[in-house]
Amino acid sequence: MAPDTFEDIRPYTDAEIPGAMRRLTANPAFPMLSAWLFPERSVNEIRDILLSARSVTDFQQTFMVPCVKSIIDKTTDGVTFSGLEKLDKGRKYLLVSNHRDIVLDAMIITWQMLLEGFGTPEITFGANLMQGELAIDFGKSNKMFKVERPSTTTSPREFFAFSQRLSAYIRQTLTVKGEHVWIAQRNGRTKDGDDATDQGIIKMFGMSGPDDKIEALAELNIVPVAVSYEWEPCDILKVLETYESAQRGAYTKKPGEDLNSIMTGISQPKGRVHFEICDPVRKEELLALDNFTRSRFNKEVAELLDRRILGGYRLWPTNYLAHDLRYGQGKFRDKYTPELKQRFRERLQSLAKFDNYDVDALKDLMLTIYATPVDRVCGITKK
Repeated sequence: MAPDTFEDIRPYTDAEIPGAMRRLTANPAFPMLSAWLFPERSVNEIRDILLSARSVTDFQQTFMVPCVKSIIDKTTDGVTFSGLEKLDKGRKYLLVSNHRDIVLDAMIITWQMLLEGFGTPEITFGANLMQGELAIDFGKSNKMFKVERPSTTTSPREFFAFSQRLSAYIRQTLTVKGEHVWIAQRNGRTKDGDDATDQGIIKMFGMSGPDDKIEALAELNIVPVAVSYEWEPCDILKVLETYESAQRGAYTKKPGEDLNSIMTGISQPKGRVHFEICDPVRKEELLALDNFTRSRFNKEVAELLDRRILGGYRLWPTNYLAHDLRYGQGKFRDKYTPELKQRFRERLQSLAKFDNYDVDALKDLMLTIYATPVDRVCGITKK
């Protein structure tokens, strides 16, 4: 059987970049996108920059770096990074991150790693998002690879095959292609503030490796990453989705909803943002779990990642305030200002326009998004 070349999921090669740039600049949405990202530069100037790109590196350095900087300047009060000194520039890492925004989590990490000389990671991108010529060309030019997302109609056999193939692609990318990989700690964004690693992700990582479960994970050089936003991207959209899921038992996305979430996440003010590169998972830590069954081993590794990610998570005044508001306390009153309290109350009040829902329930879900990290990081028992 011929080896899998992953043609249908892999990012673009350098040879494919010129064609992708021609399609991007010819897309009807390009002038609007260009004007929003770079209002101080003409559309023709941005078009010329893209058309001059001859490689993935060209695209990332000449377009993505200023693009991410523009988003940071427009929508944040600053982005900080800690922990990159823990990584060896001679090694390739599997970055396992909590996931709050569809594109920005990985885009900002990519931006920082490029600036620091680490080389950029390939990025997982759901097949439900990689649809339409613009999204495909943009994503694959930026080292994104397509990941099949299970649905209610996906059979266990199909899901197993998806997982095996994803595992094989990740391992090949790290060990043969020599590229970093970024992946979320679970399927989809965190919508309730509770960052937790799916042990099924750990199982998937090991599927393509040697029979020895320790070696299968050790050669991937797993590094947990914690991202913390002062103002949660798409918080209102997440509240509405969570509410509908609870009411109906499932949530069906509407046409164009993913694109709306991407654009909202990019454009919404996010306050301060912090990324923490946590301690890499050491082989010695995995060896300490060697006597466990595979199922227990996967669970223990997932919990190890959780401890690292929660340990690196930065709590903001919005988190402490939401916790006090949700539980009717003043325990953290020294962590926030009256001005922030007024701003947060106005954001909660904005939910009143959704009067076809239970507005009090919506407000509680909004508070939950911001308050839960306090519970998780501080180990506070919920009431």
